[in-house]
Amino acid sequence: MKNYADEVAFLGQWGRFQLLVFFLLCASIMPNGYGAFILVFLTDTPSHYCLVPDINLTEDWRKSIIPITIVDGKQELSRCSRYRLDVVRNLSAQGFIPGRDINLTDLEQEGCVDGWKYSQDVYQSTIVTQFDLVCSEQWKQPVTTTVFFIGVFCGSFFSGHMSDRYGRKPILFLTIGLQTVFTFAQVFSTSWIMFLILLFFNGLGQMSNFVAALVLGTEILTGNIRVLYSSLGSNLGFAIGYMLLPLCAYLFRDWKSLLLILSVPCLVYIPLWWVIPESPRWLLSQGRVEEAEAVVRKAAKWNKVHAPRVIFEDCSTKTSKNEKEKYSVLDLFRHRSIRTTTLLLCFVCFTINITYYSVSYNTAQLHADPFISCFISAVVEIPAYISSWIALRYFPRRLSVVSMQILAAVLLCLVQLVPANLSGLSLTLEMVSKYFITTLFSLMFAFTTELYPTVLRNTATGTTSTVSRMGSCITPFLLNLSVYYKYLPYITLGSLALLSAFAALFFPESFKQPLPESIEQMHQRGR
Repeated sequence: MKNYADEVAFLGQWGRFQLLVFFLLCASIMPNGYGAFILVFLTDTPSHYCLVPDINLTEDWRKSIIPITIVDGKQELSRCSRYRLDVVRNLSAQGFIPGRDINLTDLEQEGCVDGWKYSQDVYQSTIVTQFDLVCSEQWKQPVTTTVFFIGVFCGSFFSGHMSDRYGRKPILFLTIGLQTVFTFAQVFSTSWIMFLILLFFNGLGQMSNFVAALVLGTEILTGNIRVLYSSLGSNLGFAIGYMLLPLCAYLFRDWKSLLLILSVPCLVYIPLWWVIPESPRWLLSQGRVEEAEAVVRKAAKWNKVHAPRVIFEDCSTKTSKNEKEKYSVLDLFRHRSIRTTTLLLCFVCFTINITYYSVSYNTAQLHADPFISCFISAVVEIPAYISSWIALRYFPRRLSVVSMQILAAVLLCLVQLVPANLSGLSLTLEMVSKYFITTLFSLMFAFTTELYPTVLRNTATGTTSTVSRMGSCITPFLLNLSVYYKYLPYITLGSLALLSAFAALFFPESFKQPLPESIEQMHQRGR
């Protein structure tokens, strides 16, 4: 078969068909933007202290029953303990005054046996306040995030293989459905375990939807429009969804209302099933030539151009045996050159992913207001995605990946050298490092789709995405390394980025080369 882009060149690059596919697929990615970070608000912990039941206490004892603790040099009410209620009740009944007749430090303390009183200054409720995930149950907060990313991990793996076997379009809408249904179902959670199970299934659709939409658009679009979509368009869809999250969270301070407002609108994607086409490249790889030609003829009609009588001439006469074969993830490791590329991609994507999420969750604390913090973190990604598009358009892939990894690594390592009184400089270094990492995060998705043939493209993208999600799963634990040494997370991330930059030197180059259509073409490029 001739090169696909040459076969469909008569369509042009930016007609009505390409315009529709471009913007509808970008819109389908928006739920991933707020879905990836919604736990920032759902698992946030408001100020809290032990609940004191309505019993007969003097005003002095009611104000003093919660011990005062020192946190970061500031005094605040203890979050997890109070003075023993029975003792305080007896002392109050006897007329003793705390601090004058009784030394409070001598009193015995107890846990919050009657529950907690949560501040509603920022949120009306979160899952933390709903299920009391504080004090001895605080370990459940990072576990909640980890379970979500385990769902993303599993979804990335299975969706990639299923997409190469059953088609891009069915998996795209299946993953959108998973996100919508299980986000809505989480509203009715009656326990933390139930919420966790539903969150896992929600994670199965997260990012799997992004990968399916990315690959579908990459295979339908050609030329510079393909580069624009894979680097800028798809990621801007993600960023817009990300920026919508703090706005919705600000307007809806109750966790159930927030989930509802972010799930119900996804129903508008259902009619897109009859508008977004299947990938002609994938149809051709399965030997379904007539269906591929039908998609292209429909595109020609939308673009008001004349289609030739036979579009895919080589395929219409015969479809090779190799094109009809079914491929699996094992084919990513069967040939030496492909195996090397896959392993290198897995390591580099893992490093980029863990760095991206670690820096993102850390920079979410830039401002005292969590809504402003989240919005700032989202806005920073816009120039990064524009830079990714420029890099993909004008610069070799390998040079872009290596240089940005080194720049991000240097900035992360420099954070520990900044004096404590220059906290603004530290934050600036973090934000600039996030800019480079986000640029890489965007660039690697497009780069991966360019390296693999049609029969393995979604499997490869899903597999590398799966491995990279392992980084997401361990992000909460990596950030906790600061307990042992404040800058240990930065040193770890910087070192990983430098190793990743060295590994990227051995990537095949795909700049200004057509997408490979067969394993043999990729094998030759790898050599």
